[in-house]
Parts: sequence; C-alpha cells; structure tokens
Amino acid sequence: MTLPIPLLEPVMDLTVHVATPIEAGEVIGLNSRGKRRIIPITGGTVSGRINGRVMAGGADFQLVVSATSADLDARYLLQLDDEAWAGAHVFVQNRALRRGSPEDIAKLVRGEPVDPAAIYFRCAPTFEVSHPALAWMTESLFVGTGARFPDRVEVRFFRVA
Repeated sequence: MTLPIPLLEPVMDLTVHVATPIEAGEVIGLNSRGKRRIIPITGGTVSGRINGRVMAGGADFQLVVSATSADLDARYLLQLDDEAWAGAHVFVQNRALRRGSPEDIAKLVRGEPVDPAAIYFRCAPTFEVSHPALAWMTESLFVGTGARFPDRVEVRFFRVA
C-alpha cells in the first residue's frame, strides 16, 4: 500500500493592511509565556480562486514568546465580489508561526522592511463560509506562507490536495 503524497494547490493571495501594533504587555498567570501584541487589520484585497476584499475590523493577536519567535492568531472577514457568490463572506482564522534573527525581528517591530526570505512565516488558516458553493473551503486543510511589511502582511494560501 502506498499512501498519497500531499500536493499544494495555490488558492488565493491576500494583501492585509495593518495599523500600528498595540503592545498590551507581558501576559501573567496560568499559561503565560510571552508578551501580547495586537495588530489591527484595516482592510486589504483577495485574489485567486476567490476575489474580494479584506474588511476592516479584524486583528492579529500575537503572543511574542522570545526575541526571535511569535505565535500569531489573525482573525478577519473577507467580502467576496466574484459573480457566482457576490456579497458572500468568509471568516478567516489564521494561526501562524513567525521567527527570524533577533535583529530582523527587531526591524519588523520598528516598522522597517526586512527581506521576506530572512523570516520563517508559515500558517494554517481555517475558514467559515456563508455560501454553499464555498463549502469546499471547509472540507480541506490549508497551509500558507507570508511576509510582514511596514504597512501590510502578504499571505499566500494553498489547499493541501
């Protein structure tokens, strides 16, 4: 018996515009393991198998665990403009890990550009959909890769086929 080797099918690219991070301080108490940082999401675009926009109002709830690593939990809403499902919404919860050298991470925090190749930024998004034709988004696993820029995050999602 040979098990299938998963393939990655490109699904969508997102440009997510972000505001200035809110440094919420060291987390204390049970299960504390770092500093909380919240990055408001102000909008953006989606292109690929689905097209639309990232709506303002979401945020990336980061837990900075060291000078080199952060645990990311971004939650936001997409509004689609494809003719087949115009006006439909997709809620995204994107869990990610971002790590890099202390110097490069410090540059990101200061809002300075860093070569995306110098940062490990991988994610595992899940989706909630409001249109039956989008149910396929809830029936597969997805992974992604991303890059942080001073004013935005760029992410590419793949379906694991």
